[in-house]
Amino acid sequence: MALIVLDASVVIGFLDAADEHHEAAVAALAASASDDLVLPATAYAEILVAPARKGSAAVDRVEEALSALTVRLEPVTPAIARSAATLRARHRSLRLPDALVLATADALGAERVLTADRAWARMSRKVRLI
Repeated sequence: MALIVLDASVVIGFLDAADEHHEAAVAALAASASDDLVLPATAYAEILVAPARKGSAAVDRVEEALSALTVRLEPVTPAIARSAATLRARHRSLRLPDALVLATADALGAERVLTADRAWARMSRKVRLI
């Protein structure tokens, strides 16, 4: 069983059948069903933005889906924040929310990071595109 950190793009794609990454996200999460899935709290906030615009019932559906997938939320620690700042300083095109996902993976010793963002592959050998 591997530890896998999820980017918001994967969860958003999984939840939204109209998303361009939906099929790939469903396949990636199905292939990772026996793994330990972790969602950084920052990515969790990202995936809740669109549902929050629709109301509390939409947010509840997201939380139910994450629970069914047995996704564990990981808080930002000072060590993760420092690591994210270092990544962001090293890679000027890397947004801070993305750096926090990669830093979470490093801090937890994750085997993989799943994302739909192609640019991440240059920043970490752990990155796997969906």
